Amino acid sequence: MIIVLKPHATKRDADRILARIEALGLKTLHMPGAERTVLGAIGDERVIAQLRLESDPLVEGVKPILAPYKLVSRELHPHDTIVDVGGMPVGGDRFVVFAGPCAIESLEQTRETGRCVKSAGAHGMRGGAYKPRTSPYSFQGLGRKGLRIIQKVSGELGLPAVTEVVQVRDVQAVATHAAAFQIGARNMQNYGLLKAIGQSRTPAILKRGMAANADDLLMAAEYILSEGNPNVILCERGIKTFETATRNTLDLNVIPYLKQRSHLPVLVDPSHGTGVRDFVTPMAKAAAACGADGLLVEVHHDPSAALSDGFQSLTPDGFQTLMRELKPVVEAVGRTL
Repeated sequence: MIIVLKPHATKRDADRILARIEALGLKTLHMPGAERTVLGAIGDERVIAQLRLESDPLVEGVKPILAPYKLVSRELHPHDTIVDVGGMPVGGDRFVVFAGPCAIESLEQTRETGRCVKSAGAHGMRGGAYKPRTSPYSFQGLGRKGLRIIQKVSGELGLPAVTEVVQVRDVQAVATHAAAFQIGARNMQNYGLLKAIGQSRTPAILKRGMAANADDLLMAAEYILSEGNPNVILCERGIKTFETATRNTLDLNVIPYLKQRSHLPVLVDPSHGTGVRDFVTPMAKAAAACGADGLLVEVHHDPSAALSDGFQSLTPDGFQTLMRELKPVVEAVGRTL
């Protein structure tokens, strides 16, 4: 429920009402504004009804949160959330780009690719230490060694690093070595993992599942927020359809939908969304035009030698072209790169 207090209500009044809500075991939110203070009560609506808050002389109005995802919804949180990833704001006026290899293969490969993306203007770097693969015989990543590599290169270059977490047991290690978790498409509905990440304050980039609709993604984000971690960034990375010309279908329709329904920032991954190197730049520009807050892009200093997803990874020159062509599109929609 959303509880709007009258203009003359004080913080002490708000605390009194919050204490009544908490006494029933419900989750509370306190959102003071310039003209009104708004409170949130999340839980069984039959229990909330017992409080009869609409009868309180300091309550202006009470209304239900209709969306099933309460904390993620704009109904309760009308203003855009800005998530701080290693000192870089995601969701503000700047359009941000995380770029780097699909997988961390070695210190030399990560450092060389990191230098390339930084010189082209990337704001952060990506790279997987753990790689959940369709085939058990494919390269699965370097694990803890990969985490140490991305932490080292991130520190050298001054680029906040994003890396994937696959298992609950690795949450703390990833949080120690990277500025943000990446939750891959295969783990979007791994609720145990989502809860563990929710108990951390480390930002999380949550990718949409390959067969998930938009509300499935928002409900997955709700798991993280409901555990106490508000630092969630949504990511569209393409879905499976009947189309076979590309690896996935990059669903850019979902960007305005997510921005309308939720206050969380939204990134787009055109590398996985298309699976075709030549299509990454056009779809990156389209993502900026339709309201995304940034990109996750795969770049490898030598894609022909990549151990994972070399066919969709941009070359250093290709990434420079992307950043150059992206700039006027970003500026046209009132943002900076």
